[in-house]
Amino acid sequence: MKKLLFILLLLSGHLLNAQSRHQQYADLSVAAGNGFSPALSYNYLWGIGKKGKFKIGTGVRLTYFAAQHKDFITAPARLTSGQTGPQVLFVENILANLDTLHLAKSGVFYLNIPIHLQYSFSQKFEIGFNIDAIGLSFGKEQTGTFEASNSATLNGSQQSAKPTVFNLLLVSDNDLGSLNSELYFRYWFSKNIGLRAGASFQFIEYRTNRLLTLENDRFRSKNLLPMLAVSFKF
Repeated sequence: MKKLLFILLLLSGHLLNAQSRHQQYADLSVAAGNGFSPALSYNYLWGIGKKGKFKIGTGVRLTYFAAQHKDFITAPARLTSGQTGPQVLFVENILANLDTLHLAKSGVFYLNIPIHLQYSFSQKFEIGFNIDAIGLSFGKEQTGTFEASNSATLNGSQQSAKPTVFNLLLVSDNDLGSLNSELYFRYWFSKNIGLRAGASFQFIEYRTNRLLTLENDRFRSKNLLPMLAVSFKF
């Protein structure tokens, strides 16, 4: 009997230690500025090392982005920089290749799987970064004005577009679809409730229903928004 109690105590201690090193929480955030963007997520982070202060994780996040009178610029890296690959981070845009799709109204729901990196300074205070990796987008078709840099015929024409369906994290302008990333600080006011504050950087992408200049149908808006969130730890 004593041996059984000892084993149970060891197991319970191990479980409590694992729970303190790992983190499971739901999160409701709101970002606003040059657009309005609430997001709802479930996240699970694994502690690394003996103390588990550094954590990596994943989860699922549903983000909505809405804006009025938004410009969407030519998206593919092969056009924006003339290259594809990691080097697009360091190459200037080719302005002659950039066209604009102006939408009076835009609204995109996108459901993605994020990647999380986080460091806990204490049980109360954390800093972290996350970025969407892969998922799907959906939203209504919109009609906008196309401003073409290389076509007098298409310039000023009305074009219909829908959110790009498939989202995939690659590198910068190589990315596909709509993706959300956050840099944040979080403070846990209690064992289960915390507040996050930081910035949300979002790629929002629409695809026209026909190829336009330079055989392109993808247009992107890049948005940096201040963000607040409430976290609920399980």
